[in-house]
Amino acid sequence: MAPAERQEVKAVAKWVHASPRKARLVVEHIRGRSVPEARTVLAFTQRAAARDVDKVLSSAVANAEANHNLVGDDLIVAAAYVDEGPVLKRWRARARGRAARIQKPTCHITIKLVEPERAPEPAPPKEEEKPKAETPKKKAAPKRKTPAKKKEATT
Repeated sequence: MAPAERQEVKAVAKWVHASPRKARLVVEHIRGRSVPEARTVLAFTQRAAARDVDKVLSSAVANAEANHNLVGDDLIVAAAYVDEGPVLKRWRARARGRAARIQKPTCHITIKLVEPERAPEPAPPKEEEKPKAETPKKKAAPKRKTPAKKKEATT
């Protein structure tokens, strides 16, 4: 019998105006957590990228509830990653007619949610099988003490 496939729901936010390196620091905190726990972590994270990650998480939960008839609070963050987007290049005027380059990085945030794995219920024992007679277990041998070191007499 083939194992049942777990439904995977994903949401992507593209061209987010945040550095991918800074957004990855936030995403690491929620990977592998349940949705309510991840929301709590993001609510108390002080980094600005946490708001963007929270929006993507909310979008993924809404996708799960609307499109797949899943309960949002029962889901787990299976994967969360941040890819680099295009870098916007701007110029700033500097002294003596020169210009300095300003780079404004963007990123793509992806979050995937799955249902938690349920442990299969154990089958009840068959009536035909009889429990085996218990064999007496051997007692473990007592641990041997290490001999005490002899002190050398100094004269």
